Amino acid sequence: MTQLFGRVSKAALLGAAVAAAAGLAGCETVGSAAGPRQYAVVEADTTGAAKSNIASLTEVIQRNPSDAAAYTTRGAAYARAGQFSEAIADFTKAIQLDPNSASAYNNRALASRQLGRDAPALQDFSKAIALDPNYGPAYIGRANVERAQGNLDAALGDLNVAIRLNPESAEAYHARGLVKQKQGLDTQAIADFDAAIDRNPFVSAPYAARGQSLIATNQYPKAIEDYNAALNVNNKDATSWAYRGLAYEKSGQRKEALENYQRAAGIDPNNAVAKSGLSRVQGGMGSLFN
Repeated sequence: MTQLFGRVSKAALLGAAVAAAAGLAGCETVGSAAGPRQYAVVEADTTGAAKSNIASLTEVIQRNPSDAAAYTTRGAAYARAGQFSEAIADFTKAIQLDPNSASAYNNRALASRQLGRDAPALQDFSKAIALDPNYGPAYIGRANVERAQGNLDAALGDLNVAIRLNPESAEAYHARGLVKQKQGLDTQAIADFDAAIDRNPFVSAPYAARGQSLIATNQYPKAIEDYNAALNVNNKDATSWAYRGLAYEKSGQRKEALENYQRAAGIDPNNAVAKSGLSRVQGGMGSLFN
């Protein structure tokens, strides 16, 4: 996953060691009609560490009001705490202090996306790339916006650059797989999801995304395995429960399909895949294969 911020001052790091390991990621979970689009974020802070870091970083900023890196680091702490407006304000201050910081523009773009502000995010990603054409995370972030807007060719071009700059980026391969999936190129998408999982097998999103393409190519047992892996990482993901239900249903395992659809609906009653699946399974197989 892409780190939210880049270089930070030694003083800022002293007050934000935990926050520095966190932050937003530029990748997205798999997009579908099953639920609202979500942008990948590190786990919500339940320890109070983010608030403690914010307080410490505020003291750092009070002592060093011209330290752009301190604002960047506090912005990351705000983002981890889910305070995206405050994060944007800090990244904006960091840019004012250091207008040549590609990472600050990238960070602000990521926070803007969390608030659904795609237009300013796109501008900030492009500014980051203009400042540093070798800054891979900005290409990934911009590609995700382009994909969301349906500009798939531009997204693919940006992700090809990101992979050339960092061939070991799991996030870039995952994002490119999502583009190819949206283009209907499921076999190519599976290859990219394979590459993402090879590079980082410990996040759920690439398994869930690959599962959708496996279903699309009639590889139902493999899809079920992928959703097993995804749910092992995050068993609160309604979309993975729903699509595992779909894979079971298409495999003729109606009881298992029903159980998975019910789990999905229990987490998200508006999940479209679960709702339609429950309608079919509870009322007969209907038009699943039509």
